[in-house]
Amino acid sequence: MVSSDIPDMRTGFRLAEALAGAATALHAAEGPEQTMDTAVALAREIVPGTAEAGITLIERGTRVRTGACTTEAVRAVDAAQRSGPQRPAAPYWEALWERPVVRREDTARDPATEAAAKLGLRSLLSLRLSSGYRRLSILNLYASGADAFDDRAVRIGRLLAAHVSVALDSARVQEQLTEAMHTRDVIGQATGVLMAKLDLDAREAFRRLVRASQQENVKVRDIAFRVVETIGGGNGERGSGID
Repeated sequence: MVSSDIPDMRTGFRLAEALAGAATALHAAEGPEQTMDTAVALAREIVPGTAEAGITLIERGTRVRTGACTTEAVRAVDAAQRSGPQRPAAPYWEALWERPVVRREDTARDPATEAAAKLGLRSLLSLRLSSGYRRLSILNLYASGADAFDDRAVRIGRLLAAHVSVALDSARVQEQLTEAMHTRDVIGQATGVLMAKLDLDAREAFRRLVRASQQENVKVRDIAFRVVETIGGGNGERGSGID
């Protein structure tokens, strides 16, 4: 997943080589999940001081999940932001809606990051990957000691985060295009099945797919899959949701 021969950063040239290698590894990953797994592994190798890393995804302002992590302790830090009686009033990531970077020299001194300190993660460098309407993605870097991330680490972290952001956007667009093509194909198949089995024209067959989708509050794609698997598969109309 990650090249084992990424060079150290003793010179600017070697840093450039490391980032080029990171870009190659990120774009070679298949899909958003593998891209995030690659990103956190690269962060631990490239950004000075990093012991552990994770990608945190915030949706609708409050829903928090871990996209990838190098240790379960990172996942536990994210979990502390969304549950439990000691959930902080202002999450550690709140400032990242407005700022691209937030650095905490000692997580034990901030109620929002006490969970990290209790898990042995004393320094935190948070780098915004993307933000939108009530959606935020962050690359979080952790160290076991306090004040572990200096200005150089921040600069390198921001360069890596830029590569990760571009790679993730690309992976998500590719995934959406692939899903759209697959969805189009299965809806076309389902329409054809209904036309043949129920003696309908194309417009009426599609209308019935949409109506079943609305009645059951599921996507048209899912209704289409059901039609293809049940009616198209020779199992009759039972269970298809189409009448």
